[in-house]
Amino acid sequence: METRYLLNMDNISKEYYGNKVLKNVSLKVKKGEIHALMGENGAGKSTLMNILFGMPVIHSTGGFEGTVEIDGEKVVIDAPHNALNYGIGMVHQEFMLIPGFTVTENIKVGREISKPTFLSHLFGKNLESLDMDKMRKDAKKALSNIGLNIDEYVKVAGLPIGYMQFIEIAREIDKTGIRLMVFDEPTAVLTESEADRLLEIMKIIAQKGISIIFITHRLDEVMAVADTVTVLRDGEFVARKDIKETSVVEIAELMIGRKVEKLVDDMDDNRSLNDEDIALSLRDFYVDMPGEKVNGIDLDIRKGEIFGIGGLAGQGKIGIPNGIMGLYEASGEVKVFGKELQLNKLGSALENGIAFVSEDRRGVGLLLDESIEQNIVFTAMQVKEDFIKKIAGLKLYDKKKARDHALDMIKLLDIRCTGPRQTAGSLSGGNQQKVCLARALTINPRILIVSEPTRGIDIGAKKLVLEYLVKLNREEGLTIIMVSSELVELRSLCDRIAIVSGGKLASILDPDASDAEFGLAMAGSKKEGAKNA
Repeated sequence: METRYLLNMDNISKEYYGNKVLKNVSLKVKKGEIHALMGENGAGKSTLMNILFGMPVIHSTGGFEGTVEIDGEKVVIDAPHNALNYGIGMVHQEFMLIPGFTVTENIKVGREISKPTFLSHLFGKNLESLDMDKMRKDAKKALSNIGLNIDEYVKVAGLPIGYMQFIEIAREIDKTGIRLMVFDEPTAVLTESEADRLLEIMKIIAQKGISIIFITHRLDEVMAVADTVTVLRDGEFVARKDIKETSVVEIAELMIGRKVEKLVDDMDDNRSLNDEDIALSLRDFYVDMPGEKVNGIDLDIRKGEIFGIGGLAGQGKIGIPNGIMGLYEASGEVKVFGKELQLNKLGSALENGIAFVSEDRRGVGLLLDESIEQNIVFTAMQVKEDFIKKIAGLKLYDKKKARDHALDMIKLLDIRCTGPRQTAGSLSGGNQQKVCLARALTINPRILIVSEPTRGIDIGAKKLVLEYLVKLNREEGLTIIMVSSELVELRSLCDRIAIVSGGKLASILDPDASDAEFGLAMAGSKKEGAKNA
């Protein structure tokens, strides 16, 4: 007998300005099941959900190919309100609550219940008053349906993060006719106990016949609650599996497994790496970065090596460099060539020769309204008083030296711009990334940390940036720590790769280790072949 699916997205393809981001992808979800949607960053999950919700970004860029069926009926969802009409709701990663409103008001916002008044009988429905008793009753029912014991009259402001997430869920449950809910990385900002509670709530919802699409990178959560899983990779459908017939190892392999092609050409390697010559040492290292917590890591990085740090999103790899640089609260011991850093002192890492290219180039890496020139020389001016000339006791900006250096870096890194005076904010993402790299190199660091160095960069620029990093390492002896979601990048460049899972060091692997070994490490398991490790 043919399986009946509540949602059937078939042969979905989407192109943005000549770049095909989805290629004949299928997603099938049965009634009342929890279906995990998994894939590395850039696999196409968000685009697929944007199509399901009829988001404007899809239809303003030429639409998509393929069909969407709800309960066997072919549908056209060309706007978010149409998705709601078909019973599709979403629990967002960023909360959409109004802090000054009560729990009831947040659950019923946009769907308020009113009751007639004397004035409304005379002058029309606009003068009806809110029926707070009915609204509180609805809110209480929605909260009860997910097993949340909280008073419906309290204000949202000041509630724990976990409660806010649960109120978002109650709001979706309260919507009439909800048949399918999408949970997008719902546990990313929750504590462990809150996350466990959320997973239980998802089971309760599914038992009521509501289907769930669960988008997450956390394999342990998928194994705990999902019935089935679809894996996407590089915009393509890889597999649909029943959870009881698969394992964390297989899912991780499906997400990352591909032929590893070198992204950079081989370069002469005359290095002699010494296990006793340590550039950076971490001991009992913790970082309190929301969504990327580090939970006690010991690590030694050798002088002159290219060391990779990988892992799935939300597992802590991004927290490591941000903690070292003092951008988030950190504890433990960090030593640079034997000298201990002052953790939580912003600038301590820079003063000790560590340069950082952040994954958040717009928020942390760049002065968007300033020129390329100012961006490139800024850190060196602040930390080393470079590009400063002293005349009669006054410190003045050395414009010629700065301009010449900026022109050199523009040429060296092939920064596509009108000149050094162009503002950084007006550059493409790839060229902004090159400016961040130029700024980091300008302080002549002893250690360079690059976090997601090729995010948003086209393949040509990606190759240039990666090859330049290798060149710096080989010719200048620069110790490089590369944090990336792109495993193929790490395996192309790095001498060793640390995989972080659950905020802890899962394993340190050689770049030519098998996909199974990487899959196990990313799943946080060291026991090969474990069914539900």
